[in-house]
Amino acid sequence: MPAPQSPEPLPPHAVLMQLVFGKLVTQAVSVVARFKLADQMAAGPKTAAELASAAGLNANHLYRVLRALAGLGVLRAEGERFALTPVGEFLRSDVPGSMRAIATYVCDPWSWKPWGDLAGSVKAGAPVFDRMFGEGVFDYLAKHPDEAATFNEGMTGFSQQAAAAMLKAYDFTPFGTIVDVGGGHGAILRAVLGAAPNARGIVFDAPQVAAGADEPIRAAGLADRCKAEGGDFFRAVPAGGDLYILKHIIHDWNDAKATQILKSVRAAIPATGKLLLVEMVVPPGFAPHFAHVLDLEMMVVCDGKERTEQEYRELLAGAGFKLTRIVPTEGPHGLIEAEPV
Repeated sequence: MPAPQSPEPLPPHAVLMQLVFGKLVTQAVSVVARFKLADQMAAGPKTAAELASAAGLNANHLYRVLRALAGLGVLRAEGERFALTPVGEFLRSDVPGSMRAIATYVCDPWSWKPWGDLAGSVKAGAPVFDRMFGEGVFDYLAKHPDEAATFNEGMTGFSQQAAAAMLKAYDFTPFGTIVDVGGGHGAILRAVLGAAPNARGIVFDAPQVAAGADEPIRAAGLADRCKAEGGDFFRAVPAGGDLYILKHIIHDWNDAKATQILKSVRAAIPATGKLLLVEMVVPPGFAPHFAHVLDLEMMVVCDGKERTEQEYRELLAGAGFKLTRIVPTEGPHGLIEAEPV
């Protein structure tokens, strides 16, 4: 039997067409996520009519969305029924590292609308979100609990993915007390404490966010050695930790505000402590890397940025830390280790 032929590469204009219409794919994936259609398909293939009936949707319109996603590899068609591919499995609510909430909130108005004026951000050199909504994104989410709940669920799924890679790359057992600054509902810290059974932990975040960590901590059987605390990391963080973890926190802020957060950690950390930033480090050159794309989200929504190794080295030095090493992981994140000086 002859070997299967590789598909012919698309001509340049077709490649550009796919890129230009990427917004259609994002919205189509978000429909499956928003109405939890993957949860229905987890029990087996379903027709568009069956999915639409359960979710209160129009069956004909839903069929057209599902057909498009089957052509993109998110779903697969089995006659008139649709099933999940390995890619689509991550749109389920109940899988580790679920991206259902992320795929939902990226099309919520607070997240989607600012992208309509990327050109304005490039022209003004400022985030769109603040101008469009009259306040910063985290101030907005603090006032809109439904949107914040979806966002926090999405960050939990993202953290679960990062945690698995972190545990393979870094030894957390030497640390007695671990503080997860901006730790949301504690997904990272719960995973770390599972791998470091003699450690204790503190999840620190804004009060309304930290409150959501209590139940997951109890459910994980960690209530005797882990707790959640609320506060403002621009002012202070819990003192005395042996290791401070900040995952996807520093990239949310410009250099001045990021330095302020790091100085709060510097004031709390003992001389023998370590700091671990979990971030996507921008690599040298222009090879494809998700950090280049995520950097645009930071630019539009929250005046943050993805940074190079040298930029992190300088940022940390300005807050009283020395970058000691960057530990790569099997995922897109690097573990930026630093010590107080």
